[in-house]
Amino acid sequence: MATAKLYAANGAFKNEIELPAMFDSEVNKVCMYLHIKAILNNRRQGTAQTKTRSMVSGGTTKPWKQKGTGRARAGQNTSAVWVRGNKAHGPKSHEYFEKVNKKVKQIAFRSALTTKALEGKVLVFEALAFDAPKTKDFLAVMSKSGIEQRNALLIVSAKDSNLTLSSANVPWVRCARLSDVNTYDLIRANNVVISQAALGELTGGSR
Repeated sequence: MATAKLYAANGAFKNEIELPAMFDSEVNKVCMYLHIKAILNNRRQGTAQTKTRSMVSGGTTKPWKQKGTGRARAGQNTSAVWVRGNKAHGPKSHEYFEKVNKKVKQIAFRSALTTKALEGKVLVFEALAFDAPKTKDFLAVMSKSGIEQRNALLIVSAKDSNLTLSSANVPWVRCARLSDVNTYDLIRANNVVISQAALGELTGGSR
């Protein structure tokens, strides 16, 4: 059974707890690869486009006769070798969308959770909430818990405006609801900080 360190709301270490069965799944690297590749591809705009010969200004009239001028042969002034001509073999806009079925997503998500648990990068907090939006208070809690200041992912059960505002100016922290977290977010995070309420949602089978 996978375990994680449990911290109080003020960042003080309490004890170790057992994580849900989702953190003790079989790691399927193929599903993780397919899901992460799809996530990154679906973020691409696919709008890269260069002008073809038909798009640049110019005409199809032969600039000069084929022989006798001493210059290189030319068929039209829209050629790629001409100034203001088209771009040869340039990118074309197209759709990068990839579909991944639900079962692969679930396996990939559980594999990512298990990977982080095996690395000892999962930290559980009794609560992640503040009475007022204070970055100083947030950093004090993070510092007291000993979380490395590098790419931390905070997972909460519901959106908390005070927590969101408190962590907004911290460049190495991302705060997200459990429903908004995917495999890529988990894998790229150095530490996964999760509240007990969000952990309860995982146990309840919300993902």
